[in-house]
Amino acid sequence: MDLYEAMSTLRAVRRLRSDPIDEAIVERVLTAATWAPTGGNTQPWRIVALTDADKKQALQDLYKPHWDSYLPGYEARLSHMPEDARASSIKAMDAGNYLAAHMHEAPLIAVFCFNPKLMTITDSELDRPSVVGGGSVYPAVQNFLLACRNEGLGCVLTTLLCYEEDAVKELLGIPEDWYPCAHIPVGYPVLGGHGSIRRRALDQMVRYNTW
Repeated sequence: MDLYEAMSTLRAVRRLRSDPIDEAIVERVLTAATWAPTGGNTQPWRIVALTDADKKQALQDLYKPHWDSYLPGYEARLSHMPEDARASSIKAMDAGNYLAAHMHEAPLIAVFCFNPKLMTITDSELDRPSVVGGGSVYPAVQNFLLACRNEGLGCVLTTLLCYEEDAVKELLGIPEDWYPCAHIPVGYPVLGGHGSIRRRALDQMVRYNTW
């Protein structure tokens, strides 16, 4: 599909069917991730493509308590939102509840992992949270998401399982120097799937020459 259309309609799709995904399609979306740029072309990331039913259930069991803990703050923010934004956020919350209860049904969960020893993380010594290392991982994540969009697959980037890093590493046999940083359930949408998105206007996001 047209790249701009794909980018402008890439929703977080949390209601996913359990229908299997053809192996050729899975290979295409995984291959798209490998095309992403990385610092020094080191590709310091890997994917655990999770299809095992018991392991998917185990991930859901780790994920749901954190979603349940996140919900009260989400609900509190709803009361301060404009009406149009509130309606959209309620739908997103309901979809999040669905994912927390049905994540194990997704035919594929792509777990992206990274190795910081293979990265040049130039902001690691600054007095703030480091983000530079993500520049060698999340372009691959975005490639993967856009490829799923192109194939008619629903998908959503989740990070709550990062709270359970040790448990996830043990469950998936992730080596000592590698760490999970994104967990993406993938499947065909239950409802409409991707579509128009709500984002801030360009003049709110871009400054020319100075802040």
